[in-house]
Amino acid sequence: MGSAAPLVHTAIAITGLVVLILKAKVNPALALVLGAVYLGLAGGLGAERTLETVNKGFGALMAEVGLLIVLGVLLGTLLSALGAIEKLVALLLRVLGPRRMPYSFAVTVGTVLQSIFADVLLVMTAPLARSLGTRIGPYGVARMAAAMALGVEVGIALSVPGVGALALAGLLDIPLGIMLLYGFPLAAVTIVCALFLFTVVSKRGFWNPERDELVLSMDEKRPAPAAPAEHGTAGHASAGQGAVGHEPVHEPVRETAQQPVRTPPLALSLAPLLPALVMIATGAFAEVAGWGSPVVRFLGDPLMGLLTGLVCACLVALRSLPPGAVGEAFGQGFRTSGQILILTGVGGSLAAVVEAVGLGDLVKDSFSASTWAPLALVWVIAAVLHMAIGSVTTSAITAAGILAPVAPQLDVQPVLVALAAGAGSLFAIHATSNTFWLLQTLLGQTTRGTLKTCTVTVSGASVIALLLIQGMSLVM
Repeated sequence: MGSAAPLVHTAIAITGLVVLILKAKVNPALALVLGAVYLGLAGGLGAERTLETVNKGFGALMAEVGLLIVLGVLLGTLLSALGAIEKLVALLLRVLGPRRMPYSFAVTVGTVLQSIFADVLLVMTAPLARSLGTRIGPYGVARMAAAMALGVEVGIALSVPGVGALALAGLLDIPLGIMLLYGFPLAAVTIVCALFLFTVVSKRGFWNPERDELVLSMDEKRPAPAAPAEHGTAGHASAGQGAVGHEPVHEPVRETAQQPVRTPPLALSLAPLLPALVMIATGAFAEVAGWGSPVVRFLGDPLMGLLTGLVCACLVALRSLPPGAVGEAFGQGFRTSGQILILTGVGGSLAAVVEAVGLGDLVKDSFSASTWAPLALVWVIAAVLHMAIGSVTTSAITAAGILAPVAPQLDVQPVLVALAAGAGSLFAIHATSNTFWLLQTLLGQTTRGTLKTCTVTVSGASVIALLLIQGMSLVM
């Protein structure tokens, strides 16, 4: 096959892992390992070097981001147990009012609350979004559903400490502070622009409440409690405009979101998150400014930031929650982080094999003329993989792994490659995604409505993010 052999074998490996995941129902982690082994053997590495590369790729990435993922998930689990989410949303509604609520809600979910694992975050906040949708005027249900989808998905892929963003930073050897510095504002701007466009087209006939929203059941027509700051708002939507689903979603919500009657004030609940963000951001600015103080490097390291935040969260939780609650939260956090770590690690294995077989040199020769082509290529690969696999994190990690060897050799900032992979992985979220069906059930939409608020809207965000990233590449 000549010089094209690495590209052909990589294409076969990617096609194979997609078939394994979709048709054979093989776990994505196992499929990625099998794809990496095939690529190594077919690419001429030999059996011994292939296995060595797979192991080293896994270990190297775990050394880079493994502990960060664990600490981030544990911190988010404790914040959930402290009831921070419900109180924060209630505060946003009081301060910003109904008109700005979808934007503030989406940006908050997509940035500040990304320390909470996506499924937990979705189940915790979706009942609040559904309830708020009936209170913020026309198209409220649609706007809050779109806000929920944008916040969860864009945050995963672009905003630290979203698990996708953490994994991408590790794969491309990007300091976590730099990823935060560029990804945080990119996620916020992308969410606002996409939600604004959705609102405009919804008011012009794109959204049809009769066909896109489910009918209220008798049990769900009870008015929502008057005090949105209390945890009781998580269970039921108020009567009035919009609609919510007839699925029996109340019990899972209570099981996940139920908190002790007396929880700490909002400021105290969120206080542990503040030092973590400040320390990470300080480290990023220090690196950009060239500050070389050992103390600044130590305190600004993301590991120290997340560790400090977790310790503070433990102290608050021990004083506020019943005995044993902290241990239960940690148990849940460890179960959640385990699957993330495995998937992230095997993504590193595939990336290491891709580099070893020489795909980077081939792509370098083809796309070294400009910065536009590599970024667009990363986006396209991630988008195609996501349409096939249905996992934002898996598609982003795989796309970045394929192009990771290329980034250092081209005139492209690695952080832009990571963000392009994250943006591409958001394209065309559809029925193969578990998130799609969670949004459909928890937010009271028909499948037709979910295709609009999730598939179309998040795909629009994917394109908007790519355009913004391409603009950033012109000035970096």
